[in-house]
Amino acid sequence: MPTRAEFAAAIATRLRADAPQLARAFAQAQPVRHFVVDGLLPADWLRAVAAAFPRPEQLLLKRSLREHKRVGVAVERYHASIGDLLFAFQDPGVVAAVAAITGIAGLEPDPTLYASGISVMGKGDFLNPHLDNSHDGDQRHYRVLNLLLYTAPDWDPADGGNLELWPVDRRAPRTIDARFARLVVMETGPRSWHSVSRVRADRARLCVSNYYFAAASSSGHDYRHVTTFAGRPEEPLKRALLAADALLRNALGRAFPRLLQRGPHRRDAADRDATDRDATVGP
Repeated sequence: MPTRAEFAAAIATRLRADAPQLARAFAQAQPVRHFVVDGLLPADWLRAVAAAFPRPEQLLLKRSLREHKRVGVAVERYHASIGDLLFAFQDPGVVAAVAAITGIAGLEPDPTLYASGISVMGKGDFLNPHLDNSHDGDQRHYRVLNLLLYTAPDWDPADGGNLELWPVDRRAPRTIDARFARLVVMETGPRSWHSVSRVRADRARLCVSNYYFAAASSSGHDYRHVTTFAGRPEEPLKRALLAADALLRNALGRAFPRLLQRGPHRRDAADRDATDRDATVGP
């Protein structure tokens, strides 16, 4: 199994090699700025990582109208390869390579893994259209990039679980398949609506994700919001319910900003035991 340094070196080398075309793709991408790298790492490396993923019941279940999936950040309890791959994206060389491609200055990774980590989605799981929380766990820096590495071997677009990028009117998304060994780096901001289509396959869709933050927003404008969900076009009732939910949660976020500084995803030392206990809770 590769070391963390070997993962990081391979990622940075690939990003630097393809930097000119990736920069053009990012600048021109619609409806959300993003770039895609296929075959980011050797297949045998990622197949070994996939085989080492924790069992779903070891992860935190997130189940509501907004989403249904399992997530985890307790890397000290997983196979070492999980944490090594996850934190390889926080290596200075990788961060610098991503900054050169996107042109976003002052990128900073987040070792607390606020909303980052690993996710496992089984048959029927989904993630509704949403905007990510605008800031980091301390509410000081803007969340500006989302890095998603798909690690489920032989994943087919027909299996579902694909990334969807939505225009502001949320009428029809652009779909990016959750193909094995594919990295997607997408901008997160006040217009970056995205979702995950419902998983159709009777097996696990696996993802390793990181966020990068910056002192200034990539849009050049100040803004603040909690994670905000919406219904799909074919879900009129859910659209209405989630619109009301978004108004309420954003009002609470403005009134009680300290509530946003904690959560089941963040790896603050004082929270690790509680997070691990919560992660065993079933439906």
